[in-house]
Amino acid sequence: MTNNDILKKLRVALKLRDDEIVEILKLVDFRISKSEIGAFCRNENHPKYRSCGDQVLRNFLNGLVIHLRGTKENPRNPGDVLHKTNSGNLKHSFAHKKKQKPILGNIKYKNKKKS
Repeated sequence: MTNNDILKKLRVALKLRDDEIVEILKLVDFRISKSEIGAFCRNENHPKYRSCGDQVLRNFLNGLVIHLRGTKENPRNPGDVLHKTNSGNLKHSFAHKKKQKPILGNIKYKNKKKS
């Protein structure tokens, strides 16, 4: 598994956009552009693909720790950071889901013989 694969999987799992990754990298004083992040997330066969180096991944992981946990002076609850939506509101994992009806419970049979 390459550094690009790790970066892509973390990006998807944590639902991070390119600009959020840039902000996370700024937390550890590592400057990078959104287009470079996009190049890391491309397919290897793409002409604008770029290999993610160890330094970029290391700084991203260190920045991610600060982003989720905070610093010693200003600690955070990681759950609050992970469950924020784009609007900034917290979402509850099960409260917004509708209950699904059983599929076979709604079927009405016609031409059923009565005995």
